Amino acid sequence: MHRHLPLRARLALLTALAVALAVAAAAVTCWVLTRNQLREQMDRTLATTGTPFLNPRGGPSSIITSICTQPAPPFQRGLLTFQVIKADGWSCAQVGNSGEPTGSVPVTAADQAVAAGDKRVDFHDATTRDGRHVRVMTQHVGRDIAVSVSRPLGEIESSLDSLAAWLAVVSAIGVLGAATLGLLVARAALKPVDRLTDAAEHIARTEDLDTVIPIAGKDEIARLGRSFNAMTASLKASRLRQQRLIADAGHELRTPLTSLRTNTDLLLRSEQTGRPIPAADKERLLHNVKAQLVELSDLVGDLLLLARPEQVPSGPPTTSAPLHTAIDRAVNRARLRAPDAQIEVDTTAWYVRGEPAALERAVVNLLDNALKFGGTEGAVEVRLADGELTVRDHGPGIAADDVPYVFERFWRAPAARGLPGSGLGLAIVARTVADAGGTVALEPAPGGGTIARLRLPGTTS
Repeated sequence: MHRHLPLRARLALLTALAVALAVAAAAVTCWVLTRNQLREQMDRTLATTGTPFLNPRGGPSSIITSICTQPAPPFQRGLLTFQVIKADGWSCAQVGNSGEPTGSVPVTAADQAVAAGDKRVDFHDATTRDGRHVRVMTQHVGRDIAVSVSRPLGEIESSLDSLAAWLAVVSAIGVLGAATLGLLVARAALKPVDRLTDAAEHIARTEDLDTVIPIAGKDEIARLGRSFNAMTASLKASRLRQQRLIADAGHELRTPLTSLRTNTDLLLRSEQTGRPIPAADKERLLHNVKAQLVELSDLVGDLLLLARPEQVPSGPPTTSAPLHTAIDRAVNRARLRAPDAQIEVDTTAWYVRGEPAALERAVVNLLDNALKFGGTEGAVEVRLADGELTVRDHGPGIAADDVPYVFERFWRAPAARGLPGSGLGLAIVARTVADAGGTVALEPAPGGGTIARLRLPGTTS
């Protein structure tokens, strides 16, 4: 049932319960210690008060005479009761002024053992024949005779009852105070959590990811606030990347779609008006339509690849792939696209952790980039040694100001904006290499041209 209570109420309840247990333990301990202390004090009083009566002149016979035949002194009445006990269980108690016993106590086996001399003294509680609770001290005096001295426990029981009542009142006040204090402390401690809750509800209601929670201190609540701010910042960055991807994709798709629609309109108008287009022009239009469809297909494929959520790596990929084989396949594909290209290949065996198809696509993109800027008839040098793949072209090179942006989605250098392509190839390379735990960079090559360096951890076998 407590699970349905608010967190503040649960904290206050747990605080009150903990304080109640502590107060109860302290109260019981106090009561027991007080009771034991009072009993010990009464035992000392019995021993001190009864000593003159337990050692009269004349021995045991005089004790029997003084106790069993003489009335109790006035100062003693109601406080002390003396009783003679024999080992066989016979007893007689001191009588009052009326001649009646002042409160004899039933003889116990312990009393008989003391009378027989098996024990020197014994303290115990008892109930008199008239129903009073008393504390009894029985002491051996000689010749199978013992004398017991008893004193009523009423004054101790009354004090203990008063103490128990006061302890109960104080405990109740303590528990109520602890519950109130716990509720106040819970409210103060949960204010940062309230701010987090309000912020989360505000974001859920308005989708405003600019919300920032002020952080103070280094405790767990502050850590939670920092984590929340980091989460909203990540969500905001993800949304910005998504919006940018959509905007850039729409911009890139607009050009081929516009050209495709224009060519299709020309073909349809020719058929509708009965004015045929010359065969050469029609063939050129159809080739353009096919090229635009291929461009659209490639662009959509690249977008789907880049739109996949980036996963936090839990460890290196488990699939072992021969990078040198992926390079050979990528070179063969590049030669099919550019038959006149001069591609020099020099590779050694290198096995990495990654997906073979993804690695091959990354190398193809590097080769396409080199052939695009180096010229299809220029030489492209491909080298793989000690886990480092280099792809060099001999084109105009890359400007130093463009280096930080070459792996961003849809980015193109000003000199390349008239060339075919979507600006996604190098972004796919960067994504694939990062998934495989490697690095990639473009830099100006000595003597002109551009060199791409791709490093992947792996082994030679």
